[in-house]
Amino acid sequence: MASDSVHSRSTVQGKPHSAFYHTVRALLRNKFSLCGLIILGIAILFSVLAPWISPQNPYDLSQLDIMDGRLKPGTASLSGMIYWLGTDDQGRDLLSAILYGTRTSLLVGVSSAVIALTIGAALGLISAYVGGKTDALIMRIVDIQLSFPPILIALILLAVLGQGVDKIILALVVTQWAYYARTIRGSALLERRRSYVDAARSMALSNPRILFRHILPNCLPPLIVVATMRIAYAIMLEATLSFLGIGLPVTEPSLGLLIANGFDYLMSGDYWISFFPGVTLLVLIVAINLVGDALRDILNPRNKD
Repeated sequence: MASDSVHSRSTVQGKPHSAFYHTVRALLRNKFSLCGLIILGIAILFSVLAPWISPQNPYDLSQLDIMDGRLKPGTASLSGMIYWLGTDDQGRDLLSAILYGTRTSLLVGVSSAVIALTIGAALGLISAYVGGKTDALIMRIVDIQLSFPPILIALILLAVLGQGVDKIILALVVTQWAYYARTIRGSALLERRRSYVDAARSMALSNPRILFRHILPNCLPPLIVVATMRIAYAIMLEATLSFLGIGLPVTEPSLGLLIANGFDYLMSGDYWISFFPGVTLLVLIVAINLVGDALRDILNPRNKD
């Protein structure tokens, strides 16, 4: 009897943990997602601290010496500076360039994903909730958008807009918003038939409040998974565009541009110019995908008891 009373008091007094708490706990208990989170945490930390911990500012042309070009890893310059990962053909310290390049790649990937998610989620919610001609119009635009390869759309936009961080973010947003719109529309169509939506309508709540305060929170799990995957894809697409020479300018090298700088020297034995940025890009994308795969399994309702 006493144990029952203690159990009842703990049930009443104890506060249930939020869904966010359980998601984070599950991520930390999964060794693959934990490894991905650690790698991402280190990458973000080093990217934020890049101006203070980098031996050189690779964007400052006054700090570059063409005589230090294509030095092997571990070589010391005439000034006494040691290039631990070597230099590229412009005399740019690869360690510093990778730190700044990772910072640029993360900025472009996350910024484009957040903006595309905002636009796509809003249009997807409106499409599912309003229905009719509005739904048909938005979904036909989505179908047209998804019928073209993203890299082709990005190439056309950058050819018109030119190079720059803001230009490539805009190009990535245009190529990605349709994925979020289609994803959230499917979830919102199911949520629209729930009893809580009918109750909200009976209380004369405004449509924006029903959409963004009630339906949207219940559509977030699949949207979070798609957003994680699309961040990795955006980083990879930006690297591809920069590798082709139409992404970021030479004065602001990203990981893709650093790989492109050393591509012509691979056969001559100067492998490090492309190798180290390429490994960094690969590890970064794998880490994001590990977290995304774990989130997909955790947030999948079929996997819940």
